[in-house]
Amino acid sequence: MPKGTPRASRSPPEAGLRAQPRASKAAPTDPASRLIDHRIRDLGGWRGATLARMRALIREADREVTEVWKWTNPVWSHHGIVCTGEACQKVVKLTFAHGAEVPDPWRLFNTSLESETRRAIDVREGEEVGGRELEALVKAAVARNGPGDGDGSSS
Repeated sequence: MPKGTPRASRSPPEAGLRAQPRASKAAPTDPASRLIDHRIRDLGGWRGATLARMRALIREADREVTEVWKWTNPVWSHHGIVCTGEACQKVVKLTFAHGAEVPDPWRLFNTSLESETRRAIDVREGEEVGGRELEALVKAAVARNGPGDGDGSSS
């Protein structure tokens, strides 16, 4: 490129960007959290609002959760992957990496039930997921991961 020629701006690389644990309710400023902010804003409507609410509930349930941008989606980790968030056309999907090992007495898991490892929650337009119930699932997933299972960066 000739000297003085402006370079095209590049967006930050997406794969594996990791956000630091959240100790306060301050606005996220790290690259992964900004990508999640952009996804929520780009989605707009009920899907954006639902993903934003799920994110807030997850972060409230575990103040040490780490946000990662992986597989072009938000991923929440604490000693391993807790869950991913994906916005599909008709649902916002939270997939718990080891959901089959997490107690769900409220029956929030409503898809991927045949999987031996993961479980997911599909939230459709107009549906609500209880905050206390989701908080309990997140806490159980973190407890299942335990402190020795790594940080989820290679999962």
